[in-house]
Amino acid sequence: DPSRMTTAARSSASTTRLAGYLFALAAGAVWGTTGPLSTALYRAGEEITGIGYWRLVIGFAGLLVYGLFRRDLFRIEPKAWLLVGFGGGALTALFEVAYQFGIAGTGVASAAALLYIAPVLVAVLAKPILGEKLTGLRIALALVVMAGAALTVQGGSHGAGAAPIPLPSLVAGVAGGLLAMVAYAGMTLVARYAVPRYGAIQVLFLEMAGAIFVLGIVLPLAGYPLVRPHGEGAWTYVVLLALGPVLAANFLFFAALKRIDAAPTAVAATVEPVLGTLLALFLLGQH
Repeated sequence: DPSRMTTAARSSASTTRLAGYLFALAAGAVWGTTGPLSTALYRAGEEITGIGYWRLVIGFAGLLVYGLFRRDLFRIEPKAWLLVGFGGGALTALFEVAYQFGIAGTGVASAAALLYIAPVLVAVLAKPILGEKLTGLRIALALVVMAGAALTVQGGSHGAGAAPIPLPSLVAGVAGGLLAMVAYAGMTLVARYAVPRYGAIQVLFLEMAGAIFVLGIVLPLAGYPLVRPHGEGAWTYVVLLALGPVLAANFLFFAALKRIDAAPTAVAATVEPVLGTLLALFLLGQH
């Protein structure tokens, strides 16, 4: 019966979209732990740039271990190396460092709020790059999310500590947050194109490999040595950052991008600043 087949197809499509939104929400929730964990490391005296680098290294090591049992992970098309490894890797490297400066300079909540200007950028760029529809509803939702993220952080600017931060640090933090936003938008668009073609694990593997390569060269040249975390406590936080925001959150986000367009995925993931703000308030005393 054609009518039954049509009804079943619609039901399956609705279920797929619902799963996509749930995956995006879960990714945003896990990403919400980035700020509090990173701030705990700043307060312990760890290097801002080192945190982003070493959490990538640990996450990448986990993927290499996985690849020992699933060798197809390493069967990668040359085009994927160029697009995802080089392009996505450079964007990931930029994001890792810029977001850490944003958190340290403006505080957890403000850095997350700056990051979520990205849904507007994603919605606009997804049309010419990916051919996605640019509807009034998508733009309206992205603007509402951006306004909501801004309202989330009303009440003052605090960096890694609880006291108001000086203007130069605030400027650096805002610049870092905005650069992270641009990188996040680019990563979302690259992943939306690449994940359905190459798979989530290969895309994450290539992005992390490219980012580690870029950061391993650029950071020392820029005067930021790759200082390892000090002590078991610091390593524990870095491992948690690798397992949660780097691996788990990205797999959830990629699962969403396989099911729904880039623009609604970016919007749904904006639960991050809410969770990040609450964790910063109750665990770190940031207001």
